[in-house]
Amino acid sequence: MHMLATHRVRAKDIIMMMQMQRGEEFSMTIAWIFISKERPPPSRGPAASAFSSTSSPSSPWSPRLRRGGVLGEEAHNATADEAHWERRAEEARSFNRAAYVSDPVAALNRFNADMLRATTRRRSLARYTGPCMATNPIDRCWRCRGDWATDRKRLARCVCGFGHRTVGGAAGKIYVVTDASDDEMIIPRKGTLRYGVIQDRPTWIVFARDMIIQLRQELIVNHNKTIDGRGAQVHITGAQITLQGVQHVIIHSVHIHHSVPHGGGMIRDSKRHYGLRTRSDGDGISIMSSSNIWIDHVSMSNCSDGLIDAVSGSTAITISNGHFTKHDHVMLFGASNSDAQDEVMQITVAFNHFGKGLVQRMPRCRFGFFHVVNNDYTHWLMYAIGGNMNPTIISQGNRFIAPDDVNAKEVTKREYTPYDEYKEWVWKSQGDVMMNGAFFNESGGQNERSYDQLDFIPAKHGKYVGQLTKFAGALNCHVGMPC
Repeated sequence: MHMLATHRVRAKDIIMMMQMQRGEEFSMTIAWIFISKERPPPSRGPAASAFSSTSSPSSPWSPRLRRGGVLGEEAHNATADEAHWERRAEEARSFNRAAYVSDPVAALNRFNADMLRATTRRRSLARYTGPCMATNPIDRCWRCRGDWATDRKRLARCVCGFGHRTVGGAAGKIYVVTDASDDEMIIPRKGTLRYGVIQDRPTWIVFARDMIIQLRQELIVNHNKTIDGRGAQVHITGAQITLQGVQHVIIHSVHIHHSVPHGGGMIRDSKRHYGLRTRSDGDGISIMSSSNIWIDHVSMSNCSDGLIDAVSGSTAITISNGHFTKHDHVMLFGASNSDAQDEVMQITVAFNHFGKGLVQRMPRCRFGFFHVVNNDYTHWLMYAIGGNMNPTIISQGNRFIAPDDVNAKEVTKREYTPYDEYKEWVWKSQGDVMMNGAFFNESGGQNERSYDQLDFIPAKHGKYVGQLTKFAGALNCHVGMPC
């Protein structure tokens, strides 16, 4: 199988210099160097890469297919379906290499610059019933404007962090979901959500009214899609949302819960293709080998596997303004110790509320670079942030409220790794607020190399996180009124 030519980043190749400043702000500088000077080749686009080569059947994509008979109006067999997904995989690897940021600190600093411009006030714990407020830089970009319903695509300009290039379906037309059913997997009815997400052109999907959509099988989303739940209360249940080998997807302001495994079968993934799928996992959102993904203002709970899983080299992802409750394995970033594709994984987790009934993995990381910033961790039973395989984790301005269990006070967990190995991993906490005995076990040693000093970028302290996450979760927007 063709493997990604990635930059291998070691903990000893990063040095962090932190300065606490007077007042409410802090600054961080990270100097970064790569062992390999070879840069990933630029993407040549889908036309050039989709059919240039294929990977062997041992690809991690293969297990999602199964051998079976012929159904529908077109002839299918396992070999043809496997070839389809291998072409998609090769195309995705090209896009993922292009989306990979060779200097992830630049993305972190860009995020912190936005935070410096943001206005925050102290949190009020009472339920807010006053005029519209936007309390973080993502929301300030579009919220509290009366014209949001006629200027929906403004949202695509607002993403921060590693997913900042995501445009979703901004280049396409508005598609309105009018039918909450999900009965046809091969020829979805026009008006359904499934019909909207399989379109080959960019599509901005909105909803005509409040609805509960019970998926009969996994919902496979095509490239350049926005699922925009603003203006309605939209609940998506039953089966997972799958992003496999796609780019530029936005999922915004929807409720996703009670996803369970389904047996699979013939499912359409685009206007041009459907094929045999095996049993789905029961994630809320499953991201596989995809890039430029933004998940914002979702409310998620009670799924059979993970709420959000990102695997197989997925990168350039921002997960923001979410409200997560009632779940065990919340977020998994990298599923296998042997999947070196995940070395390109770069994910921002920002302004989320990790709430009642959560157990662990907020997130759990392998390889990659993860910026966990200004989240409110009010509940966990085992740990909040964990991982193995030398991920870089920068925890910045979060609030961690530990459970009463004296054995679960530690925020972090290194999975299956002795101290002598993980002591060089770069896991850093800056400006985090620790409550009820919470503590963050930092790691990352000194380095003998010399580095250029980057600019100090101020960012908001964790004491403001309650305000920054005040409106986390799916929003209750009404057309004609500020949202």
